[in-house]
Amino acid sequence: MRNTFASTGKWGIPIVHKQELDFSSIGLIACSDTRSNDHEENKKKGVHFFVDDYRFDGIYNNPERSLKRYSQYAFLLTPEFSLYADMNLWRQLESTAKNRWVGAYWQSKGMTVIPSVCWGSPRSFDFCFDGIEKHSTVAVGMIGSKREQKGFILGYNTMLDVLNPSNIIIFGDPFPEMKGNIIAVDYLSSRKVVRSNGR
Repeated sequence: MRNTFASTGKWGIPIVHKQELDFSSIGLIACSDTRSNDHEENKKKGVHFFVDDYRFDGIYNNPERSLKRYSQYAFLLTPEFSLYADMNLWRQLESTAKNRWVGAYWQSKGMTVIPSVCWGSPRSFDFCFDGIEKHSTVAVGMIGSKREQKGFILGYNTMLDVLNPSNIIIFGDPFPEMKGNIIAVDYLSSRKVVRSNGR
């Protein structure tokens, strides 16, 4: 059963509780670049999931399998299961619920978790911000946003109104009109991982 966590909204989406981070030095590493017993420099970073779904789909079906590997990092962003505007609404809802459930599960295991927020069509605004406490730190990925800038900005501004986040970790280059306390993380820097063999 996956209904063991506190939930919110008419859809009963699990809550990812607000947690604090040290923002003096924020670094991210892609989930696909993580390793068991990783290098100490990499462990100081947070793990992001702004990659193709197939690289992390198993963490919802078998979350305990990767728990030890992910628990070694400083914090985790919740997995961004695809949520496209042209997807059927039930799939957009499912992606949102899986995102939050995994985050709530990780928090129940003592890990620091920052919710990733994404949205599809304006119809998704009815649920895509559920499960996140107001004034939380959130994360937003910019991958693909250039193709649908108008729709992206509409969703972003709605997110600001609904959640009023204290900080927004932006993965990629933010648009100039994006407001809020933005902490931008460069995509290329996230791929600079340290390995014991020097590569």
